[in-house]
Amino acid sequence: MEFVMIALKLIVGLSILNVWLVRSKKSTAWRGGDANDIKEEFKNYGLPIWFMYAVGTAKVVLAILLIASIYYPQVEAVAAFGIAFLMLGAVSMHIKISDPLKKSLPAFTFLVLSLVIGLL
Repeated sequence: MEFVMIALKLIVGLSILNVWLVRSKKSTAWRGGDANDIKEEFKNYGLPIWFMYAVGTAKVVLAILLIASIYYPQVEAVAAFGIAFLMLGAVSMHIKISDPLKKSLPAFTFLVLSLVIGLL
């Protein structure tokens, strides 16, 4: 079970880092509305640019903490539940702008995986 938890932490943590640090200026099938990058996505949600930076910083910090929790288990709950909270927000934004269900699938998946990590 420990191996599975490590794998889940790496999957969630590295995926979030990939979205925010590597692919933030690239178009994906998962972006909200017709956005081509993260800035456009937050604009589509009706959120200010400063909020994008706040969410991005929180997600990167929590993703790093989640990966660090492999060696420092005392940060696991904060990281996992923090990510779950942010992913709940992401899913709700997709719903707010009436995105097809497919677009919220990654956020919903990471919400569920983060809850599994935090609860087990």
